[in-house]
Amino acid sequence: MTIIRVTALTLSAILVPPAIAVAPPTRAAAAPYVPCPAVKPPVPPPAIPSSPPVDPAQGAVGGQALATSGLAIPADAPMAPAVTATSWLVADLTSGEVLGGCGSHEHRTPASVQKLLLAAALMPRLDPAQVVEVTRADLHDLDPASSLMGVAEGGRYSIESLWLGLLLRSGNDAANVLARVGGGNAGRQGGVQAMNDEARRLRANQTHAATPSGLDGPGQYTSAYDLALIARATFAREDFRRYIATRVAQIPARPGTPGFEITHDNTLLGIYPGTLGGKTGFTDLARQTYVGVAERNGRRLAVTLLGAETAPLGSFGEAAALLNWGFALPPDASVGRLVAPEEKKYDRPVVPVKGEPHGRAEEPSSFSLPTGLGLGAALVLAVLILAAPWWRTGARRRARQR
Repeated sequence: MTIIRVTALTLSAILVPPAIAVAPPTRAAAAPYVPCPAVKPPVPPPAIPSSPPVDPAQGAVGGQALATSGLAIPADAPMAPAVTATSWLVADLTSGEVLGGCGSHEHRTPASVQKLLLAAALMPRLDPAQVVEVTRADLHDLDPASSLMGVAEGGRYSIESLWLGLLLRSGNDAANVLARVGGGNAGRQGGVQAMNDEARRLRANQTHAATPSGLDGPGQYTSAYDLALIARATFAREDFRRYIATRVAQIPARPGTPGFEITHDNTLLGIYPGTLGGKTGFTDLARQTYVGVAERNGRRLAVTLLGAETAPLGSFGEAAALLNWGFALPPDASVGRLVAPEEKKYDRPVVPVKGEPHGRAEEPSSFSLPTGLGLGAALVLAVLILAAPWWRTGARRRARQR
């Protein structure tokens, strides 16, 4: 009955459903395998390679109840909606509680939601006002039919404009430029390495980036749980929230570089109430992927889904249905937690910012500015103390000479 009811729904019908009375669920413990509620798409998806196996220890990150390829929801909670996505997760970004999931730690292909990891890794390191020039190497391996911001070889763009192009238009060209600049002397590959380092810091152990854009690459994968960790890191940043919530952005003209306008048309912004932003993805291998965050009655929920099909609801409709299910649960509903990240390994930008030459930034010196000022003040004080007797003697002599 659940499958029939969900497949008959339209997107508009599931956006704001009637309130559901839910008894307070208890925290879930390890349980036998429960199949995920699934709806069969009208057109069978193409066959995809088998996913790498999940290390049992890594599969239990966040809670033993999540160590399953099947469904994990709180006891006494209503059944989760049936979707085509092969894995998904709903979590509270404020409390860190995982409300439910399906195959939360299973390896899946990310497509363009991988761009959130690029933002998590490089947004803290890059000066948004820095202006960079696009090179031929940034564009040579991109399919013109893929999603592009529209930068041109030799064009000059601010880092902020590139972030907007990455998040609003899912620009693979913007991803290449940002990764190359963020990678310092190591170039684009250095940016990809920074993404993988950030994944480890966030304890997103089922995630590995091979390309900065999320275009399919060898050994590239993620999980619904990891995407929630990455979403929590990005949505904690004010600048990221501002970029991802932008509807229309003007890319300014510069000498030799024409300006243009980009619009944000790949999200539930303005459609699903309370949406703060979201990121879509699609490749033939990954199918439809989505990460979105919405806020309602003081609760900020994230939904992540991988391996969805375009019908009957598509990733937007399935994300809306899962968010509705999550918001209907009481605040203490939980089957696990989003683990806390490790501390940052750096405390300053590691790539050039305004006024610095291109190339790798200098390593932070052990002689910091506050320390330098302290030593300088100490030297000045010492000179004054030593000079005081001489100053008093000289003052008395000058007084006698008046």
